[in-house]
Amino acid sequence: MKVLVINPGNTSTKVALWEDEREVWKEEIEYDESIKKFSKATEQIEFRFNSIIQLLSLHNVENLDCVIGRGGLFKPLEGGTYEVNEKMIQDILSGNMKAEHISNIGAILAKKVADNFNVKSYIVDPVSVDEFEDVARISGIPEIEREALQHTLNIKRTARKAASDLGIEFEKSRFVVAHLGSGISICPVRYGRIIDANNAIQEGPFSPDRAGGLPAYSLMELCFSGKYDKNWFKKRMVGQGGLYAYLGTSDLRKVFEMIDNGDDKAKLVYNAMVYQIAKEIGAMSTVLFGKIDAILLTGGLAKSERLVKDLTERINFIAKVLVYPGENEIEAMAEAGFRVLKGIEKVKEY
Repeated sequence: MKVLVINPGNTSTKVALWEDEREVWKEEIEYDESIKKFSKATEQIEFRFNSIIQLLSLHNVENLDCVIGRGGLFKPLEGGTYEVNEKMIQDILSGNMKAEHISNIGAILAKKVADNFNVKSYIVDPVSVDEFEDVARISGIPEIEREALQHTLNIKRTARKAASDLGIEFEKSRFVVAHLGSGISICPVRYGRIIDANNAIQEGPFSPDRAGGLPAYSLMELCFSGKYDKNWFKKRMVGQGGLYAYLGTSDLRKVFEMIDNGDDKAKLVYNAMVYQIAKEIGAMSTVLFGKIDAILLTGGLAKSERLVKDLTERINFIAKVLVYPGENEIEAMAEAGFRVLKGIEKVKEY
């Protein structure tokens, strides 16, 4: 069985071919400055599709069993695998999405490639997965509702992998999963469902370049001080917040160099990030009443043995800590394709 995976990024498209649950090849199609001439993601569909077809021709791909595309910012959905249908395509083309994002066209790219091979196309665990319980939506003022926005694809995949490694059923497992990257999502995953999460753009720990949750009243005062405009705030919250705001770098390796060279400020700020991550993991543990099979650390920052060690020292009293480094998006999509082809997972309708 052959599964093709398509994951569009801002300036590239990652494509991978898997056969019998093993990766045969993976390539990243990188685009030059010409990609910037497109103002919307949907304007890039034909451009990216043609580059994918050329790549498949180069690799002499003659047959496939299904194609999986990255899921975008759709309406709130349950987690799972969805067949790309006409309603999904129309929502993407008409802009009936939660936000503009390049991942939105992953479904259409998958469908166009699949049609070339006369097979079906799917998306898996898009960013807009919302499995929150009602109690998790209450913010503190009725004008604002807490929204589900997390690194769903890798979080679900990590929980599945851990359940398999521990010899328990995914649908009976209870984990706290911490996706640690440029954005940090920490989620209680109960019986396969993400029932709460810190919105990685607005809440939770600060990260290498995001501010995380901030003292609300002080933030309000800063907003109305007249010193900064909306654009400054948007950048300070996402892109120029967190480690970057304090230390001028979002590269954790450089932060460690600063610490090792005796920079006390860098040490304090790094320790504060670890401290906040641990606090959020502790908070999400209460959602599961402390009944947890394991705490799972994943994402790009989980590749750092130093960070994992420092974090584990604070949280291993809660439950055992398992590490699954990397974002694993390609693997997550490919594995879902094989589950569908084998009849292990039922496909959902959008």
